[in-house]
Amino acid sequence: MFSLAKDHVEEKEAMRDVYCDALILEAEKNPDIVSVDADVMNSLGTLRFHKAYPRRGVNCGIQEANAIGISSGLSVTGYIPFFHTFSVFATRRVYDQVFLSCAYSGANVKIIGGDAGVTTAVNGGTHMPFEDMGIMRNIPGMTVLEPTDSEMLRSIIPQMANKHGNFFMRMCRRNMVKIYEEGSEFKIGKAAVLKDGEDVTIIANGIMVYEALKAGDLLKEKGISARIVDMFTLKPIDLFCVIESAKKTGAVVTAENHNIINGLGSAVAEVLCENFPVPLERVGVQDKFGEVGSQDYLMDRFGLRAEEICKKAVRVIERKAPAAV
Repeated sequence: MFSLAKDHVEEKEAMRDVYCDALILEAEKNPDIVSVDADVMNSLGTLRFHKAYPRRGVNCGIQEANAIGISSGLSVTGYIPFFHTFSVFATRRVYDQVFLSCAYSGANVKIIGGDAGVTTAVNGGTHMPFEDMGIMRNIPGMTVLEPTDSEMLRSIIPQMANKHGNFFMRMCRRNMVKIYEEGSEFKIGKAAVLKDGEDVTIIANGIMVYEALKAGDLLKEKGISARIVDMFTLKPIDLFCVIESAKKTGAVVTAENHNIINGLGSAVAEVLCENFPVPLERVGVQDKFGEVGSQDYLMDRFGLRAEEICKKAVRVIERKAPAAV
């Protein structure tokens, strides 16, 4: 069960610190949990784990493909490796190793990609993953998700640790906007319906959940009732929630900090086409490379704003089939 925060303000803790705390907590319970890094422990916040458990922390250096091989090997011998690096290097650079050494071999590796989408900011286009979730959702058996804030992250880590299988979780490493109250709990694969509505459904993940909530308020001023859904698990996507939402509102908008190709918008489109076709509009990166800039600049640059969601919502409602007389 979860509760929405009364005030959506910037969280006090950075996501990387919350991740490390949660991993240390799980490691206290389970001696098989190990941390594998590619020489970015300071940047991504896992140095404290390596200091707390020096014999359970492996720094592979800037050799991400090798790190995946080591993680797979540790898994085969009974350990539960959490491999952590920047998301571009955890996906694009090591795709073949993940596909074969982890997925094809039936390993139990948890891959954490830091700096999701435009949250990469000034690290620029070379380090800005707009395709990471799309890449990973193509791998058979891979669970793909993106936590919305620190409360969700705390809830997700134990589930990843205790469920056998390969996971990819992308996350912002800095401070997120607080969406959920302390103590909220979530289930991987089960979407969170934040607000109910009758006219349109907005399905979002990551930093776009806050923008979706703001869009809902803007639409309310126009007399439009929006259902807001946090689809934090991209794969397996919550089929029931997507279909139920489509039946209830008859129109859907997706919002993601990711390329609209093979991301959340594509996943939702697949569900709708095969089960209950309704008009769909997608907010996200329109098949472009990343750029250098602040997160605010990049969100404006790529149209990742509540105002864009609002425009798409109005458009998709206009496309709805007229009610039968």
